[in-house]
Amino acid sequence: MAAYTIVQLDDVTLAAAPPLDGMDLMSPFVWCEGDRYRIMVRGVPRPLLATSPTGIIWCGDSTDGLAFRMDDRPAIVPGPDPLDAGGCEDPTVLIGARKNYLVFYTGVDAAREQGALLLAEGPDMNRLTKQAVTLKAPPGAGNIKEATLAQTSKGDWRLFYEYAAHDASRIGLATGPTPDGPWTVVDDPFGIRDDSWDNWHLSTGPIVAIGDADPVMFYNGATHDARWRIGWISFDRDYSRVTGRGLEPLVVPPPAETRTDTDIAFAASAVVENGLVSLYFSVEDRKLRRARVRRYGQ
Repeated sequence: MAAYTIVQLDDVTLAAAPPLDGMDLMSPFVWCEGDRYRIMVRGVPRPLLATSPTGIIWCGDSTDGLAFRMDDRPAIVPGPDPLDAGGCEDPTVLIGARKNYLVFYTGVDAAREQGALLLAEGPDMNRLTKQAVTLKAPPGAGNIKEATLAQTSKGDWRLFYEYAAHDASRIGLATGPTPDGPWTVVDDPFGIRDDSWDNWHLSTGPIVAIGDADPVMFYNGATHDARWRIGWISFDRDYSRVTGRGLEPLVVPPPAETRTDTDIAFAASAVVENGLVSLYFSVEDRKLRRARVRRYGQ
């Protein structure tokens, strides 16, 4: 069976003007364009007040994938529609068939009671237009968020997402003909393990393919007390069955600086470079890191 090992760990830094430079940082979605790296990231006001947005999404650039210079103004802001008036979270970026950027993000409603998957599109990050609701749960049924998209060997698409059920987070799956749908919800791709580190919560993470190996998702899992870690699970090329799953977590956060800090490592994106996976994640819901990951075995 395959194995994944961290061979290098680095801090990710953002050079930003106010208000981003005073915010907590989450959901770093990094991708490559030519010889540069680009990032979309969720900034969270600190302190987070009852009237604060739960997130604002910003964009930036880097030459080394670690030190990013951020734009002066955000790419996606809450409102005016009530669907995302409470906050904008968890960006996922694709280049669409029309060569536009497709940005899937979580919109938190004005009452801060429910999140839905929304889509924005535009020719660049300064000209994004909010387009549609990708997936939304019925009222009172919990959040749908954290989009991860993958294309099958047949050319159609899979949309993995986090949803809330029974006081826990789970990973759902939908199928569609194109990256912007329409989507049909199908059975969950995998579940919790009662005797392991991912025995209560699950959330999506990035999917990559390394050479001829099965595509692998670096997913997020947690115990009942929300101690989040990052593990891995692999699928066949059509995402119809699981082909492998790591026994232990790949990423465990370092000891918290204070007792009030959250015990969380949460994967958001990955880039394959020279046979290694550059895995971008947040720790403590406020700092960004990159792990270089090597794959071993069959």
